[in-house]
Amino acid sequence: MSKYTTYEYIWLDGYQPEPSMRSKVKATDASTPPDWSFDGSSTQQAEGGSSDCLLLPVQTYENPHGHDLVMTQVQSADHTTHPTNFRAAAEEVVTDEWWFGFEQEFFFTDPETGEPLGWENGEPRAQGDFYCGVGAGNVVGREISDHHLQACLDLGITLTGTNAEVALGQWEYQCLGKGIKAADDLWVSRYMLYKIAEEYGVGVNIHPKPKTGDWNGSGMHTNFSNEEMRSRGSEELFSSMCEKLGEVHQEGIAAYGSDNDMRLTGLHETQSIDQFSYGVSDRGASIRIPVYTVEHNWNGYLEDRRPASNADPYKILAHIVGTLTK
Repeated sequence: MSKYTTYEYIWLDGYQPEPSMRSKVKATDASTPPDWSFDGSSTQQAEGGSSDCLLLPVQTYENPHGHDLVMTQVQSADHTTHPTNFRAAAEEVVTDEWWFGFEQEFFFTDPETGEPLGWENGEPRAQGDFYCGVGAGNVVGREISDHHLQACLDLGITLTGTNAEVALGQWEYQCLGKGIKAADDLWVSRYMLYKIAEEYGVGVNIHPKPKTGDWNGSGMHTNFSNEEMRSRGSEELFSSMCEKLGEVHQEGIAAYGSDNDMRLTGLHETQSIDQFSYGVSDRGASIRIPVYTVEHNWNGYLEDRRPASNADPYKILAHIVGTLTK
């Protein structure tokens, strides 16, 4: 039997406005995944004359069904933090005291046409029956979503639920984690979504508004809390946090994904991108204060409803925690 272990290294490239995920597989007899290099000139992270970039493992996920997965961050050849590495800045401000629950929305698509699954014969009937729907006329892609859920749980990534969303072919899953690992887990869960959909010959679109018209966009609502919010909360504390986030609203929008103006219109359970608001149980606000928090004597969490489905979770963590700990 071979003494070699295989590791699937995952990293974020230099494409704009959002990075793409890249991967390659290493076979090694090392007891832990070692640092590794790659050609940054092929990922918009280096010039051809000096193309080496470095992959530093940050999280390893044991995989009972294949290569162990390794989330990495990128360094330049001189071992400095690469400009495309936003994880390093987030790690400086985020501790495990902070919990995050990401609600990742997306569309399954036909990879040939880019159209959502179920839209092959044109635009379907108006949204209404599709949210948490049941039946062949109401849902497509359930087998892929179920496969993805189990695969993430097998890796130790805490997905707390999945559901069909308001448009045909649109889905959501919820990913819960602590500290910087919450963002690592979200990136790896996205990676697994793309890989598993690939097995079915299906694409994934995380653009915040892939279909214009009277259709909800795709967001990544971000639920968050720290120890004080969970156990020593008050209405004053939660209101002050919302006010702090409101003071830097434009900075938040800049960190929350491209083309978000197409989604944050003030319609379809969103607040307008140029306005900031918060309220109890208000899904049309920028920040929702859940009824759960109020009913538990103001001990609980907040939901930032502004992040787009294509947002970088490292930037989200850095903005929220960086703002609230100043």
